[in-house]
Parts: sequence; structure tokens; C-alpha cells
Amino acid sequence: MPYPLVYEPLVRAALLEDLGRAGDLTTDTVVPADATARARFVARHPGRVAGLTVSLSAFRLLDPGLTIETLISDGSDVAPGDTLAVVSGLARPILSAERTALNLLGRLCGIATATRGIVQAVEGCKARITCTRKTTPGLRALEKEAVRFGGGSNHRFGLDDAVLIKDNHLIAGGGIQAAVARARAGLGHMVKIEVEVDTLAQLEELIPLGVDAVLLDNMPPETLARAVSMVDSRMLTEASGNISARTVRAVAETGVDMISVGWLTHSVTNFDVGLDFD
Repeated sequence: MPYPLVYEPLVRAALLEDLGRAGDLTTDTVVPADATARARFVARHPGRVAGLTVSLSAFRLLDPGLTIETLISDGSDVAPGDTLAVVSGLARPILSAERTALNLLGRLCGIATATRGIVQAVEGCKARITCTRKTTPGLRALEKEAVRFGGGSNHRFGLDDAVLIKDNHLIAGGGIQAAVARARAGLGHMVKIEVEVDTLAQLEELIPLGVDAVLLDNMPPETLARAVSMVDSRMLTEASGNISARTVRAVAETGVDMISVGWLTHSVTNFDVGLDFD
């Protein structure tokens, strides 16, 4: 779970985007200032919960006096009609924070639910499902946490926590051997190096260099299986590129260690959660 120091600025920015300069014109003119309400977060579909704590912070930021009861923890599975949390107190801040909270919760639950599905598809294989940097700008920490709540794992969080030498780096950096040598010369001993390859010939050139991991890009399962055999556990193997829920099992059965899936965060279906007033 990210610290409030990480997620509260994101939630504040989302609230500011909604409230703008004049506040909630509808609520502030229609609802009496002293009106109270009790509202429930209700799941409309089955799925995996993520981002509940973050989403509920929208209410606390508008009114610390609201009472919030959490009934389901992040990482739990829910059925249609299940109540996730209850918010009670003054009606105005509940109404004003509603859309911000639901936007965050729906997206993060959607990511967790999609991740859960693809993780289940590879059960029995050693491969772990991991996300990528293809995230919503500003929401990366929250979206990667949602992947973990779905049973997946995280790839690097940014350009500053690991080296991933991709095809364009190889072109600009003088090829595999030169790029790896330069990376090693400029890095501290704690930083891992991964190199992307498109062909078995590139992999054959890479193996003697002893890097930490290889990204096997857009290879069909039969080629992936040959690549895994060539590597022979000398480095981690990661499959990537156009992997869907339909094809992921065949990829996992090749014996790769990791399968990275970009659509888990860049084009996931929103999870339907409603806020129902009692």
C-alpha cells in the first residue's frame, strides 16, 4: 500500500479537477448544508478489489469528520451486490467526492480483476505475470499496486530503478556487446541489466555476457521454448509482446520465468462500482 504521502496529492489533484474554481454547484445549491446521508459502495459485477483505501481518501480530504467503515479489504474478491464500504456524515462532501472516488476505484479494481484472470490462466506454470510502464500518467504507483492485488508482480517502476536495453538502445548504442559494456561501466553494483532481443541469433550473442535477464520480444511459443532451452537458467527469461488472455497459457508453457502484459494497465475495462444512498 503506498503511503498517503504518495497518493493524497493524486487524489487532491483529481478533486481539484472536478471542483474547479467554484466548487460543486449542483450539491451546494440543492442540498442543505446540514443534511446528512449514509452511502454504500456496492459492486455491480464480480471481481477483485484494489484501491479502496486510496479511493476513500477522497471523502476524508473533503471532510475529515465523515465516518468511513471499510467492509472489504484490497485484494479480496467480491460478488454483485456486495458492499465494500460505507460512508456517513454530511451529505455535501459525500456527493462532491463521489465521482473522484468511483473513478479511481473502478479503474484500480478493473486492473486487479484483469490481472487475477490472467494469473489464473497460467496456474501450474512457473511463469509470473508482470505489468509494464504503460500506465496512466500520474497513477503508476496505484496501478502497479492494483496489479499486485490481482496476484501479479511489478516490472520496473521507472527509468531510474533498472536497466532495460531495448532495440532502439542497441541501434544507438552500437549493438549488444557495446551497450552491455557501457551499461556495466556506468552502473552501481545493485542495478540489474535486462536486454531485449528479437531473434535467437541475438540471444546467442547475449548469453555469454552474463546479464541478469533477457526480454524475448514478440516470439511465437515454439521460438520461446527454444530460447528458454538456450538460456538454460543462466538468466531470467521474460516473454513480451501481444500476449492476450487467450494466448498466455501457451506462452507460460514454454517455461519462461516472466510474462509482461501491457494491457493490464493501459486498456483495462473499468470495474462497475456504484455509490448507493440509503
